[in-house]
Amino acid sequence: MKQNILKQSLMALLLAALTSTLTARAEDLKAKAEEAVGSFKLADPGLTNFFAKAAGYAILPKVGEGGFIFAGEKGDGLVYEKEKVTGKVTMKGFSVGAQVGGGSFAEVIFFETAEALKAFKETKWEMSAKAKANVAASGVAANAKYDQGVAVFTLPTSGAMVAAALGGQKFEFTPVK
Repeated sequence: MKQNILKQSLMALLLAALTSTLTARAEDLKAKAEEAVGSFKLADPGLTNFFAKAAGYAILPKVGEGGFIFAGEKGDGLVYEKEKVTGKVTMKGFSVGAQVGGGSFAEVIFFETAEALKAFKETKWEMSAKAKANVAASGVAANAKYDQGVAVFTLPTSGAMVAAALGGQKFEFTPVK
């Protein structure tokens, strides 16, 4: 009985986290993206150099995640090229393993070169979930390096997810008109 209640509670949490990102309106998304950029810079002032020197970046201000053994995550964001919004990005993730919880986080993906950014925009880009992500905290950016033209940072915003799991994230880019 207790296990069923726990499972139902976790599934409800997962559903709430994932659907909350679906309701974001376009104008709200830009304001939230700018707020997330500020939060990343506040968490680690060294990220200012990444924002200034990158060929571009994708910022997902709120990614909802949750699950029990099987977990999902979803978020919407914007792609910037030298401070100009050039598109919208949707991320979906799935993982399986020893994990429980739910919450949300912000994610920023920096593209070191125009070629790395172009590859992101032209394909349904994938990466292993958080395998190469750095949690934004004071001083982390000073030692962070690009890997194959990409550097990823996350910033927890609410809840808690404990995981030792395998999975991935898929990104879909849509240009703005």
